[in-house]
Amino acid sequence: MFEKLSEKLDSFLELGIPGYDCVVYHKGKCVYRKFNGYSDIASHLPMNGNESYNIYSCSKVITVTAALMLYEKGSFRLTDKLSDYMPEFDQMWVRSENGVKKAKKSITVKDLFCMTAGFSYNLNLPQILKCKEETNGKCPTRELMKYLAKEPLLFEPGERWEYSLCHDVLAALIEVISGKRFGEFVKENIFAPLGMIHSTFLLDEKDREKVSAQYVFNYETNRAEMRAKTNDYQFGSEYESGGAGCVSTVDDYIRFLEALRTGKLITEDTIKLLSKNQLTEEQLKNFYLPEYGYGLGVRCPKGSDNITDFGWGGAAGALAVVDIENEISAFYVQHVLNSPVQIIRNQLTLIIKDGVR
Repeated sequence: MFEKLSEKLDSFLELGIPGYDCVVYHKGKCVYRKFNGYSDIASHLPMNGNESYNIYSCSKVITVTAALMLYEKGSFRLTDKLSDYMPEFDQMWVRSENGVKKAKKSITVKDLFCMTAGFSYNLNLPQILKCKEETNGKCPTRELMKYLAKEPLLFEPGERWEYSLCHDVLAALIEVISGKRFGEFVKENIFAPLGMIHSTFLLDEKDREKVSAQYVFNYETNRAEMRAKTNDYQFGSEYESGGAGCVSTVDDYIRFLEALRTGKLITEDTIKLLSKNQLTEEQLKNFYLPEYGYGLGVRCPKGSDNITDFGWGGAAGALAVVDIENEISAFYVQHVLNSPVQIIRNQLTLIIKDGVR
């Protein structure tokens, strides 16, 4: 039933990926699980299915779900100004050909979800570096936003789609609205209820050692080379990155995807809102998955009969898939940054769908 899926996954090893893990649920049952290769090449340590990974931007699906839990309680509206909750974003500046000018529009909460706020994904912005220095390397999530707000935007809010730190700002917004640290809110409302005991948005150095070996792909040698297990998106020892900071396991993350698919976390109506294209035709011009639309923080269908899933991917190769119409949830993970799998992993989605038919 899943021969093609196994063949595709094993072909990733041939491309130079040390190891992978993939799980598929259909109608609430695990119908496929396969891991192969090595979690640590140097130690010749085979994959065992219990590895912890930096899932990078698959964190975003958790973050937007957490925010939508507050949305359902009436804690905010998508049309609200960000500055209503975080005053430092009241008067923003925008870069232009003629220098920096005052922004004409305000950043809305929806802009954070939809990556249309005008932020960048530059991890070395002067104000971010200043925050690191002035907080002695701690960079508490909420505190860093006060620095980020001093950086000029790339464009007027709402003008276009731009992958950025929007969901990190959303995590800080969750802190403001809930009165709790972002990681604490997620633990209480998602991780603990679902039994995701191996998932966190903040690791200390001791726990970091438990994370699986991490690699970066070298295209000159066509090999994956080991690199530090650290996550460049964790700006400081107290920073919880809503956009890329989660460490999780395959068993934990599939629990989350299944709970999302079945409405255990947010209602059916909210899931429809999450997975409905929110971008205008103009905004879609910048979105790099032409066959998909973009919802409230996830790729999503935009009208094609062949596209029925929503979800997102991570920088080290992870891929999250939720297909409510076909009652599927799936998660693929590897731990290789900048790999050749990155541009072909979405092929797994159609293969999985064909496999359950």
